[in-house]
Amino acid sequence: MSFALSKIFWTLTAPGNLLLLFLLTGLFATGGFRARRSLLCARAAAVGLAIIAVLPVGAWSMRTLEQRFPAPASLPAHVDGIIVLGGSVDQVATAETGQPEVNAAAERLMVIPDLARRYPDARIIFSGGSGELRDPDEKEAPVARAALEEIGMDIGRVTFEGESRNTWENALFSRDLMHPQPGQTWLLVTSAFHMPRSVGIFRHVGWPVVAYPVDIRAPKTLLYRPDFDLLRGLELLSQSVHEYIGLLAYRLLGRTDSLFPAPDAATKTP
Repeated sequence: MSFALSKIFWTLTAPGNLLLLFLLTGLFATGGFRARRSLLCARAAAVGLAIIAVLPVGAWSMRTLEQRFPAPASLPAHVDGIIVLGGSVDQVATAETGQPEVNAAAERLMVIPDLARRYPDARIIFSGGSGELRDPDEKEAPVARAALEEIGMDIGRVTFEGESRNTWENALFSRDLMHPQPGQTWLLVTSAFHMPRSVGIFRHVGWPVVAYPVDIRAPKTLLYRPDFDLLRGLELLSQSVHEYIGLLAYRLLGRTDSLFPAPDAATKTP
């Protein structure tokens, strides 16, 4: 599946967009059987939105992804390298404001200084180009560099990869730059919900990693507490559905080692 096609497909299948299409169909389709069918679509959309707003379906969906690779109880005594995946900055907003702009996944970026201090001899790579169809020339890597400079990080320790557009390219381009060797220990830093697909891809390209998940979106308290927050529920559901579709697509394309990758001896922290 091409990069552009994957973006278009997700736009059409995102839960919020699907419900909106159902609702619009219900509002504007008229006449006979079409009117009855459109009313059914509108009711289905309304019920779907109500369920997402009140019940923690988004949180449950997200939590399943996030707990696949739980945060490690301890870290390895020695680490040869640290891979930090992009998705933590807003390069388009940065181009407008002239200062580094981060997003909800900023923790991916913010853990770099701490891990660098913990492992002073480890090599570090930040991998992030542009995942935007409309602004392909605005890259994440320069924004990440500027953000780390602002907080006093020695960026001379960090390799910045700025051409990748998706997780598959993150793995390929980072591997080509860092040349990992058998027996080395590499940490992989990304959002917890993104970790299963990421680990599966890195395994598939021959680069075993130790998972270091960050950016928890669905803490346990959300799972058993009915709420009335449509925006939050829809956001969690959309993010998690995007990952499930990505897991399926990457498996069908032969880009991961399994449909729903799980920890093994290499990814579990000793």
